[in-house]
Amino acid sequence: MSESPKPPVFTEPFRRELFERRILVLDGALDDDNGMLLATQIAALSAADPVADMALWIHSPGGSVPAMLAIRDIMRLVPNDVSTLALGIAYSAGQFLLTSGTKGKRWALPHARILMHQGSAGIGGSTVEVELQAGDLRHTRDTLLRLTSEDTGQPVERIFEDSLHDHWYSAEEARDYGFIDGIVESFGEIMPRGAGAAGLGFGAPIGAEVAR
Repeated sequence: MSESPKPPVFTEPFRRELFERRILVLDGALDDDNGMLLATQIAALSAADPVADMALWIHSPGGSVPAMLAIRDIMRLVPNDVSTLALGIAYSAGQFLLTSGTKGKRWALPHARILMHQGSAGIGGSTVEVELQAGDLRHTRDTLLRLTSEDTGQPVERIFEDSLHDHWYSAEEARDYGFIDGIVESFGEIMPRGAGAAGLGFGAPIGAEVAR
């Protein structure tokens, strides 16, 4: 007898309630679908209010490099500050997005864990194809090293060495390295500043769907 699928706890109505309060959540692996959703949500929130902050809360083992770069690009294009928060884990692409937040507004919960590494990719095919893929991988690696250096203040050479293998950081170590700016001590620190309703039709209070 097969077990029935477990219903999702983090339901779509609850996501919408958070979105109304300008809070976006990356929970689980980042892929092209949820990556493009997050990128367009950032753009939509900025269009609704180009001044108020928005927040990206992260609990992710990593994922798509193109998706994370697209999200970072949108975060830089909008005029709003985008705060980031590591909820439990921010690994690989999760770490990159955490560090991509507006400086001074990058946070981690006290027991969050952050992982940096260069990632891996399978290369195959003819000699020419292997050379082309290797060249593209080097370009991507160098881009990520440069951006992480800009975001953390660490030299590219140190980031290269530290990311050759999986490197885990506590919240305190992540703050010292420059991945984040602070460790959360109060709820007010992680709520988007100046944020009212997004004005996109999701006006129920947080938790209303759960209570019904």
